[in-house]
Amino acid sequence: MSRWVDFGELRQSLGIEQVLTSYRVPLQRVGLHQLRGPCPLPTHSSEWSRESFSVDTAKNVWACHSASCCEARHGRVGGNVLDLVACLEGCSIRQAALRLQDKWCGTGIPVGEPQRASKGSPGSRGPDRPRRLSFSLRLVWHPYLEERAVHPATAAWFGVGYYAGGGFLRHRIVFPIHDHEGQLVAYAGRSLDGGEPRYLFPPGFHKSQVVFNLHRAVWESARCALVVEGFFDCLQVHQAGYRNVVALLGVSLSEAQEKLLQERFPRLVLMLDGDEVGQRASQQLAKRLRGRVSLSMVKVPSGRQPDQLSSEEIRRIVSRASDAPGA
Repeated sequence: MSRWVDFGELRQSLGIEQVLTSYRVPLQRVGLHQLRGPCPLPTHSSEWSRESFSVDTAKNVWACHSASCCEARHGRVGGNVLDLVACLEGCSIRQAALRLQDKWCGTGIPVGEPQRASKGSPGSRGPDRPRRLSFSLRLVWHPYLEERAVHPATAAWFGVGYYAGGGFLRHRIVFPIHDHEGQLVAYAGRSLDGGEPRYLFPPGFHKSQVVFNLHRAVWESARCALVVEGFFDCLQVHQAGYRNVVALLGVSLSEAQEKLLQERFPRLVLMLDGDEVGQRASQQLAKRLRGRVSLSMVKVPSGRQPDQLSSEEIRRIVSRASDAPGA
């Protein structure tokens, strides 16, 4: 019996940029949704068309306007992610779809659904370390992000966007989550209307085992991290100029998170929410961490949280914290 493959679901769910990255195709970003570079297709032989390959990540399509590629594809200048893999691999569309399904979705895992690591299964990383995903979701810009004061460039940097595919994340704003090595380990989804649950995490995933944006913060600063609670707090503080911001995804600090932070930053700046819960947690964490790391605290205005502040307000209150990092 021939294997079933859903072409439409693959085209919708798999981001063309992630697929190109897996093939190690070197492209430069020339716009919010545009990439450009040398054509990677084996049909390309036009010596004068050196930067002819372009990608539109919003439309999830590619094109090469060189004469050689157009001729090889009977006049067609581009296509979708299935056409791309078929050209790169020199195979049929169906074979390309099967290869994408095997590579990005694993055996028996529907496209767009996070994997569960079964007990004792090969590749299981145990409860102390999330399992890396073998697929990525195609996410797009949504007006809700603008409502939350998230700039398009910030959303692109964090890979945040709206997911229209299938599964439990459907019709949510989705945040990619990486481990400390920068490997994708999960997606979390936020409801658009504030309905409960506001945030959904995949079954079996423990957010207490990761620190959101840790791998990028390490690139930006080897000395200090600014610690906030949530996803949108992290994005807003990043926009204010603090690229070394990380999020706990809650008000508690697990032993695993504490270890991840202490191993990488000798200094921490706490910037939890200004409500009663956040301020109480700040005091508890400060008492716990003092003596282990150099520590300072940012006083967020009462009843507010970092993602509700302007960049100017964030810079002002962070600058008041002793030993705070400069923007």
